[in-house]
Amino acid sequence: MTNTSNRLQSLRDSSVSRRNFVIGSGAAAVGGAALLAACGDDETAPAATTTAAAPATTAAAETGVGTTTLGSNYSDANPKAALAAAVAATGVDTEINTIDHNTYQDNFNTYVQQPDDVMAWFAGYRMRAFASKGVVGDISDVWDNLDGMSGAFRSASSGLDGNQYFVPLYFYPWAVHYRKSLFADNGYDIPANWDEFKALCDTMEADGLIPLCAANDGRWPQMGMFDMLNLRINGYDFHVSLMGGREDWEDARVQNVFSTWEEILPYYQPDANGRTWQDAANNLGDKSAGMYLLGTFVVSNFDREAQADIIDDIDFFLFPEVNPEHGQDAIEAPIDGFMMAAEPANEAGAKALLTGLGSVEAIDAYLSVDPAVVAANSNADTSGYNALQRKSAEAVATASYIAQFLDRDTDPDFAANVVGVGIADFLATPGSIGTILADIEAKKQTFTFE
Repeated sequence: MTNTSNRLQSLRDSSVSRRNFVIGSGAAAVGGAALLAACGDDETAPAATTTAAAPATTAAAETGVGTTTLGSNYSDANPKAALAAAVAATGVDTEINTIDHNTYQDNFNTYVQQPDDVMAWFAGYRMRAFASKGVVGDISDVWDNLDGMSGAFRSASSGLDGNQYFVPLYFYPWAVHYRKSLFADNGYDIPANWDEFKALCDTMEADGLIPLCAANDGRWPQMGMFDMLNLRINGYDFHVSLMGGREDWEDARVQNVFSTWEEILPYYQPDANGRTWQDAANNLGDKSAGMYLLGTFVVSNFDREAQADIIDDIDFFLFPEVNPEHGQDAIEAPIDGFMMAAEPANEAGAKALLTGLGSVEAIDAYLSVDPAVVAANSNADTSGYNALQRKSAEAVATASYIAQFLDRDTDPDFAANVVGVGIADFLATPGSIGTILADIEAKKQTFTFE
């Protein structure tokens, strides 16, 4: 087994507490979390779904539990096909009801009142919020039948009562992505610190490129930039404390994050608030833009056959050092998976599906279609990992601290309706930092944090 595999195994095997867990033999702490994109309190119903049947396959025995339903936000082509393959591998007759990614999450508060039997969702804080409200089901008995899931993933799947409400499928890091050939052809070096990063942006601009892809449709992508700047400038402990509602958003340390952020806004694609992450990914793909801070799911935007040359050419580097005190010791690695409705129409089918989705057969099937992420199940076949997956596993396993994502590490509604709005306002009017942070801090007082 390679050193990377050993470190990754150590991630999967490590023990955890409710809020943080330690990875391997180092002092790596992973904050509690949830949700890739914000879950607002918009009370309108989700958009009309499309329904696909995922037939049972010989990869798992027929369950005899009837048909169950799965609500999915895997709406992009590659993840959608990969999820269908994973579900088929469970052997459970399942109707997959797919809703556009942002619509699903923006309306989840409404959807969860009358959901499908099983729902795609995110580990940690955002899962715990719904578990505490009693709108998702206890699946501790499902966990009794899961093999290859570490204590770390159990903790990330547990509510405040210690019971489990979530089954993880995979995780992935956020980093700065780029085209290897673009860097090689132009003689660009990987920046290690903030000054080098800005200097590279200057060079790219002089070469006629847009230095930084910038998307914020759905008001979640730029949360990643805030997180990385806060982790680099103020460190993991302050970041977790801020997400937990224990710090003042008007604090000079938070203001420093935004003023530092302003230094690179001139290198952004214009009008980020109106651009989807997929559109920005296309600009990375066609080399009109040079760098893109996003999760490794960025490669799922490209067709595995028609655009294999782009996928193979994409690499990443860790977000550069800003404050030498914290270096590059922290990374974000969100965990995605599934929950059960509080009162599913087919509880036996839901639990059979969840058990199957937590299996090695399901994640192997998923990765065979969309190899953009790293398996949560430690028994998964990693022999076929591509270079990006191996590098992802290495980056996560060697990090000192691991966060989930802003809207997975704090109160769901606070993230969606306060911080997400504030960041969007900042991108539109960057000179208004003081007003924006004062508004966030005032509204924070109306929320209760763990």
